[in-house]
Amino acid sequence: MAYEFRFPDVGQGITEGEIVKWHIKEGDSVKEDQVLVEIETDKAVVEVPSPKSGIILKRHSSSEGQKINVGEVIVVIGQEGEKYIPGKAISASMPVPGASNEEKKDAGAVVGFLPGSMSEVDKGVFVMPAVRRLAAELKVNLSAVKGTGPAGRVTEDDVRKAAGVSTAAKKESQQLQTSEAPQMKVTKKYDLWGYVRREPLKGIKKATAEKMSLSASKTAAVTNFDEADITELAALREREKVAAEKKGIKLTFLAFVIKAVVESMRKPEHNIINSSLDEAAQEVVIRDYYNIGFAVATEAGLIVPVVKGVNAKNIIAIAGEIQQLAEKARSRKLDMADMMGGSFTITNLGSIGGTFFTPIINFPEAAILGIGKIVDKPVVKGGKVVVRKIMPLSLTYDHRLIDGAQAAAFLNTIISYLENPKQLRLE
Repeated sequence: MAYEFRFPDVGQGITEGEIVKWHIKEGDSVKEDQVLVEIETDKAVVEVPSPKSGIILKRHSSSEGQKINVGEVIVVIGQEGEKYIPGKAISASMPVPGASNEEKKDAGAVVGFLPGSMSEVDKGVFVMPAVRRLAAELKVNLSAVKGTGPAGRVTEDDVRKAAGVSTAAKKESQQLQTSEAPQMKVTKKYDLWGYVRREPLKGIKKATAEKMSLSASKTAAVTNFDEADITELAALREREKVAAEKKGIKLTFLAFVIKAVVESMRKPEHNIINSSLDEAAQEVVIRDYYNIGFAVATEAGLIVPVVKGVNAKNIIAIAGEIQQLAEKARSRKLDMADMMGGSFTITNLGSIGGTFFTPIINFPEAAILGIGKIVDKPVVKGGKVVVRKIMPLSLTYDHRLIDGAQAAAFLNTIISYLENPKQLRLE
């Protein structure tokens, strides 16, 4: 028999909703729990799933953007070849999370039926349709039941009592129905203080959120802060950037930092920085390759391409690869291989602003370096106060692998390279 599925009373005085999006049309085959329609009220956006499998014999006439009232038929579900005859179909709805049938009845409405849809049967006994169905299931003669509800109405408890069904059985039945019945997904448009807007967490941002949560749960993160006087480095870059531009390469400070990091971690006393922890084997895995990831901000979120084999490349080559990978990242043309194989990551917040921060480790790597905004600062040099260009550095490391002294020593070595850039191979 055809099944009329009605827009239920979602509570809180809601009497109508606006159809946001239809997911089906007449003639479509649907499965139980498949989303039929999205309906928006002034309280929430509701994804309404199908209560059963079958064929959509009829769909509500309202199109997207139009209203639908509580109690109106959303869809009629039947079998292939079946004809729908109004008035000769089963009419019902489904549970709404957070609102019980008892609460609905107190308000004078039962889920799936229009408010006030009582029926008068044997000898003037007033019952709700849901109660009448229950009486039929339990084979209870309603005319013999004394109602205890408002105005002498017969309730579900009255029917169960007359049938000799225990309260425990009732609770077990309700729990079973709640766990098995398809539920509507209700997304509220407000919180305690006012209306809110929601955006889906998806794509790169969702992947980043999962990665950051994994890092927070899998590492014992500590951050050391320090500064590098890059006055000489800035002068060297200024002298060389014109020659680099002639080759189509933008010579950035990041290229120098990447080279300084790799030259530092290649020293035996710092190779723990280029490692990860194999928890299953309880072993420290020290890498003898040097692949450095760098964070790129895109419209879709943060992407980390990787410069491979930095130890074998000069600064000009590194700068060219940074430029190429960053352009591919922003145009969403990176290959998966471009983002794999990293052993250490650098994130440059200084290009936007800010000084010190606590970068999150790109797990399973052991550490990450953050670069802050380069500023002119007064410093004491040779007993005199002079203005120097200062680069803030923030090193976050996994304290399970790296202790504070090791982290501080590693930062000191990086700073030494940055403050004496002639140690680094430019070409």
